[in-house]
Amino acid sequence: MTKIDIFSGFLGAGKTTLIKKLLQEAMDASKVVLIENEFGEIGIDGGFLKEAGVEIKEMNQGCICCSLVGDFGASLAEVLEKYQPERILIEPSGVGKLSDVMKAVQDVDSDVEVTLNSAVVVVDANKCKMYAKNFGEFFLNQIEHAGTIILSRTAGISESKLATAMEIIREHNEKATIITTPWDELDGKQILETIEKAKDLEAELMAEVAHQHHEHDEHCTCGCHDHDHDHHHHDHEEHEHHHHEHDEHCTCGCHDHHHDHEGHHHHHADEVFTSWGMETPTAYTATEIEAILKKLEEEENYGIILRAKGMVPAGDGTWVNFDYVPGESNVRPGVAEVTGKICVIGSKLQEEKLKKLFEK
Repeated sequence: MTKIDIFSGFLGAGKTTLIKKLLQEAMDASKVVLIENEFGEIGIDGGFLKEAGVEIKEMNQGCICCSLVGDFGASLAEVLEKYQPERILIEPSGVGKLSDVMKAVQDVDSDVEVTLNSAVVVVDANKCKMYAKNFGEFFLNQIEHAGTIILSRTAGISESKLATAMEIIREHNEKATIITTPWDELDGKQILETIEKAKDLEAELMAEVAHQHHEHDEHCTCGCHDHDHDHHHHDHEEHEHHHHEHDEHCTCGCHDHHHDHEGHHHHHADEVFTSWGMETPTAYTATEIEAILKKLEEEENYGIILRAKGMVPAGDGTWVNFDYVPGESNVRPGVAEVTGKICVIGSKLQEEKLKKLFEK
């Protein structure tokens, strides 16, 4: 039996950091496969994305890391049959809907017995309110379907900001276990135990996702007409919008959670979020990168930038790595890469202007 744990979270929330902590402190990494399902033209974390199948990447603490591209279900079945690991950790794209990932795992057709063990969401406590307002359809879907919600960046946060984050989470998920203690103060084993204890809720949420994705009538025996699920199903309808064509003049409010739901529009991540990337041999100093990242705050010039990441040569034999989420950037020394790479993810990106910004 292979346990599957999904570690979801919006872009830049800290999913990778959390997974590394669990692999180092709480799991036998040699029996774990980590799957990253990335969003974007250039997979900064995993080299180039292949058209289909499984791309094996670097080993991490003895753990096999791979990217699934193309048919997620078929690729997952391939990993299960090839490695038969005790545990698979799935780190989906930061802009995917958690319910969609859970459904894909439940539908996997494999000879290896699997169980969807947990659905964990990492939430940046500082950005919870902003993401709920601007990207509610994706961000809140993750919160609604989580069994465990782990807040990141809580060290030094104000009590009022933390309280606001908790209010938003509880408004959309009354039962999930929430971890608010800074990660440095917790051992990976404590975090894993907490995730494992949230199992009863997981089972309920898994069943709920299954109900939401199939047609049923009054003769249905799936239990979706139980009181509990009636309630949840209603909640789900509030947030599920059916797809329609739209352009830049669209007034459906897909970029704002607080809109009129009567139109029932459904958006896929690749309609609302876009990514722009470039490869470059150009050298940049850390100071130049910091100045560029500061400019990404200018929405009117570059669009709504949610995440930027890259590794570029510094020109003196060293490399500069950078990460950016709104209001926060991190520029640090990095190891040499085969070529410089830059990736920006957001909404309404001004690609030509971004290109000019990074060109020297």
